[in-house]
Amino acid sequence: MYFVRDDIEVCGFYECQDCNQRFLNETIVPYMICPYCGEQPDMEIGPDDDMPTINESAKLIRVIEGKEEIEKMDALLSLAITGGDYNWI
Repeated sequence: MYFVRDDIEVCGFYECQDCNQRFLNETIVPYMICPYCGEQPDMEIGPDDDMPTINESAKLIRVIEGKEEIEKMDALLSLAITGGDYNWI
């Protein structure tokens, strides 16, 4: 799971269209590479290798503003990942 820093006021809530993972990220763009299933292409290719393609499969669902809203969304995502075990919080 990707966490945002404590001093962030605005972040993006993303969902990957390939693996269906949801995550928060400090970068706010319409589409980005999924940190779970996407890979950064290796640009050090040889003469016989094909040029890698970048698959930006994570779509921005919502922009979250305010520290309290970001903390609440981060806690909800953590609960979803742990299966509802809120005792760890």
